[in-house]
Amino acid sequence: MKEFLSSTLLYVQQQQLCVEKSLWEVVKQSVELLQEKDLITVTSDGQILQVTKLGKATYKGSVDLTYSDVLYKDLSRGLEALLLNSYLHLLYLVTPYDLIPQCKPDWMVYFRQFALLSAAEQKMSAVVGVAESFVARKAAGQTVKKDVDMAVVRRMYLSLVLFSLLKETNLWSVAERFQLSRGFVQTLLSSSSAFCSCVIHFTEELEEFWPFKALLMELMQRLSYCVKAELIPLMEVAGVMESRAKQLYNAGYKTLTHLANADPAVLSKTIEKLHKKQANQIVASAKMLLNEKAAALQEEVDDLLMIPVDLPLQLI
Repeated sequence: MKEFLSSTLLYVQQQQLCVEKSLWEVVKQSVELLQEKDLITVTSDGQILQVTKLGKATYKGSVDLTYSDVLYKDLSRGLEALLLNSYLHLLYLVTPYDLIPQCKPDWMVYFRQFALLSAAEQKMSAVVGVAESFVARKAAGQTVKKDVDMAVVRRMYLSLVLFSLLKETNLWSVAERFQLSRGFVQTLLSSSSAFCSCVIHFTEELEEFWPFKALLMELMQRLSYCVKAELIPLMEVAGVMESRAKQLYNAGYKTLTHLANADPAVLSKTIEKLHKKQANQIVASAKMLLNEKAAALQEEVDDLLMIPVDLPLQLI
């Protein structure tokens, strides 16, 4: 590493600028930091650096080094008591850490939204560190002496914003309810979708987090579209956005198959402000998507049929 760095432009500039710390000192500090976060290991002679599983996960997920160990701890705690009767717990886990400092909760709004949660959701909130009693006291303007991690409190507030967006999909009304700017809410939504993808790649490298991949894949889709789950298949069709998907769903075209088998002439008459040319394009796109899915399923069937039938069951 030292030999390589001595051949770089930065090394030459460092000598000319007469900086306080040498480039090699900066490198050693960086190595120590990576060791502290358990991202790399160093042999006793200091000659060989090896990337740990957590290091690989951090790299694959493009997770900020500042938060990699925090994310690992949050996911580990999540496995112990993961709430699956709603999206709230998963949303909390994919709420970006870098937006937390920008969040200043309105305590009365916080308390009202907290009161709307189910008993299981309130229990999950208490497990991560946000109890109803704390929020109630803050809403009442009381001083709370108990040590509470305010970063967790703010993160839960942002999770409640995302939770409301998934249920309503109306960004304007959600922003107004939580006393946040529409720009911030839009940033939160897009950042959470991107961070969700990062967390998926992060968990793929760590065997103990295997349940998260399947759980977060659908959540990422919902955050990307910010629509109800039943509309997602329709949103895959070219030219179909959220409002159009709602029209199609309400008109009885609830699945990709329904849309692929639709008569474009009937479709254009049924859906308001849908021209026949657009209807033809939508039906054609739905048919193409359906054929692609059918082909993928056929490949899976063919692969299964290639397994030798005379192999012992345990080997299969």
